[in-house]
Amino acid sequence: MTTSPFVKLDGVAKRWNGQLGVEGITLDIPEGSFTALLGPSGCGKSTTLRLLAGLELPDEGKILIDTKDVTTSAASDRNLSMVFQSYALFPHLSVAENVVFGLKVRRVPKKERLEKLHRALEITGLLGLEDRKPGELSGGQRQRVALARAIVAGQRLCLMDEPLSNLDAKLRNAVRKDIKKLQRELGITVVYVTHDQTEAMSMADTVVLMKDGHIQQVGSPEDLYSRPNNTFVAEFVGAPPMALFQSSVLEGFGEDKTIGIRAENIQIVPRGEGRMRCTVNESEFLGAETLIGLDHAGAEGLCVLKPGLSLMAEGNEIDIMFSDENLHVFDAVGQRMVG
Repeated sequence: MTTSPFVKLDGVAKRWNGQLGVEGITLDIPEGSFTALLGPSGCGKSTTLRLLAGLELPDEGKILIDTKDVTTSAASDRNLSMVFQSYALFPHLSVAENVVFGLKVRRVPKKERLEKLHRALEITGLLGLEDRKPGELSGGQRQRVALARAIVAGQRLCLMDEPLSNLDAKLRNAVRKDIKKLQRELGITVVYVTHDQTEAMSMADTVVLMKDGHIQQVGSPEDLYSRPNNTFVAEFVGAPPMALFQSSVLEGFGEDKTIGIRAENIQIVPRGEGRMRCTVNESEFLGAETLIGLDHAGAEGLCVLKPGLSLMAEGNEIDIMFSDENLHVFDAVGQRMVG
């Protein structure tokens, strides 16, 4: 017997004055999972989240949460919590007052409020900061207050809209780990919007990659990296992105196809022993490895990774080798070909 998904979007569409927001969004989200909506600006990921939250109503389709049809329900009737890009804290209230504000509005008894507050502050590492105002906190601490507020709400579904984009790189990394740990400990279902593929790939069980209001691929981070549905997914996922070149530059692949290869699957070989001859256009030392960018007619984003410090002079000609089993083949319209 199959269980119903905890969250279900079925053929959801939203348009403004004829302009596309999202179209044909169909998605099943299991309870207790971490799903990332990923994509470039304007792809429809935040619109999808707002539709799920009840902040927008769809023009078509259905939205179900825990088997209940909430398509036209108010946000307050959807039994979910939200964490936004802006911390949305009351500057005149203390950390503790900000965290329990929603509970107070709902007239939750004081004893229960204090118990939930203590647990949320403990989980988020904010114990001892209860009496501080938001202005006395760092950006990371403020985001933790917003997380604590979501925790005390006690909802099984939490929606997060780019919650880390206001933090610097080091803080983002720390709070990212906090969020994933929280989600696992509490067993809540998280739907998380981000344009940062590192966030999506490191945190989510399932990544939903979007472009121009449509879903391009749904799968595990490994699925999107290793078996991209199309050339957009291939180029968007991975750092460096997958290199793409015309099939005509390789024997045996015919015309009108696009071939993809990841940098880690390319080796530099002695002159005359490679499958392609390229020109070095850049060398970038990354610490553990060096990224060497390559030029070749009909190829985009071709590069190779070498361990340690392995800088090469611009203009050098080198031969590269790779095996067919590591190639990704896409048809004339950029869709993955089976096999």
